[in-house]
Amino acid sequence: MTRLILATRNAGKITELRAILAAAGLPHELLGAEDYPDIPDVKETGVTFAENALLKAHTLARATGLPAVADDSGLCVDVLGGAPGIFSARWAGRHGDDRANLELLLAQLSDIDMPHRGAHFACAAALALPDGTERVVEGRLTGTLRLSPHGTGGFGYDPVLQPEGESRTCAELSPEEKNAISHRGKAFRALVPAVRELVGA
Repeated sequence: MTRLILATRNAGKITELRAILAAAGLPHELLGAEDYPDIPDVKETGVTFAENALLKAHTLARATGLPAVADDSGLCVDVLGGAPGIFSARWAGRHGDDRANLELLLAQLSDIDMPHRGAHFACAAALALPDGTERVVEGRLTGTLRLSPHGTGGFGYDPVLQPEGESRTCAELSPEEKNAISHRGKAFRALVPAVRELVGA
C-alpha cells in the first residue's frame, strides 16, 4: 500500500482527507505530520493559499521521501476585501485560537446587516513528490456569515458560515454533509486524479 503524508497536525483535516480518499476508492495509507515529530512546522510565507499549500507539501515530501498532500484554506469575507484570507488561522494574533478568531471577526462585522455578510471558504490542495513534481487545485464554499455561532461540529469558522441553499451553518452539518459541499472536500476530490496519475491507485 502506497503511503501519503498529509502536511498537518490537525486531526479534523486528516479525518476528512481519509474519508475523501476512501470514497474515491484510493487505497493509500494516510499519515499525518505527527507521525514525523522531528520535522518542524513549515512557515507559511506565501501570499496565496496555493503558494502556502505547495510550500508545505514540498517541504514534507523532501523531508520524508513520501508523496505529500497539503492544503491551505481560510475564510474570505466580502466586506473585508477578502480578509482574513491567508491569515484566517491567526486573525486574532495567535495561530489556531479558533474562539478568539471567531469573536474578533464577529465584532468586526457587528454593524453589517445580513444582506452584506457574504463570504466564502477557499482551499488550495497540493500534491508534491520528493522529485519536485507538483499539482495544485482549489475549491470554494460560498455562503453568508451568521450573527452568532451555531452548532458544535467542524472547527475554525464553521459555526458562523451558512452555505448557500442551507438553513444550517457548517458546524450544524454532519461530517458527511459537510464533506460533500465543503471547500476542502471539493479541493481534495479535485486532487484525486493527480494522486492516481502521479502516485498510482
